[in-house]
Amino acid sequence: MFSILEITKRLMSALIFGGIIGIERERRGRAAGLRTHILVSLGSALIMLVSIYMFEIYGEKGAVDPSRIAAGVITGIGFLGAGTIIRSGDGIIGLTTAATIWVSAGIGLACGCGFIEGAFLATILCLIVLCLLRKFEGVLKKEDKQEVKYG
Repeated sequence: MFSILEITKRLMSALIFGGIIGIERERRGRAAGLRTHILVSLGSALIMLVSIYMFEIYGEKGAVDPSRIAAGVITGIGFLGAGTIIRSGDGIIGLTTAATIWVSAGIGLACGCGFIEGAFLATILCLIVLCLLRKFEGVLKKEDKQEVKYG
């Protein structure tokens, strides 16, 4: 069984890492911001802890697969993320926010099973994608407009 210190470490890691991504989304004025990302990550971590706990309790009594609960989280979060996607005219908005909700769930699951290092790295990589690649996308869009104009 887990000690209260280990449970706290895992849940706090999920809260912090989900919050880091949520801050970026909040700064961009997205509907799913700080609180949403924290709750998704924290909830996923708790569900993973419950899954591991159930495996430890019932594992010898029958076929218990902790990965099935994690798979259910990912499926359920897909529906939550789908709610952030909106068709607007010829375009679609909310895809990146939906993806960050999904990533936050994965980070929470990683924290919940104790894979804190992987969750931390995923958080950093997510921020790189959200912050640095945004600038690169802007350059690409400018190039596309110039090609259309002059091409």
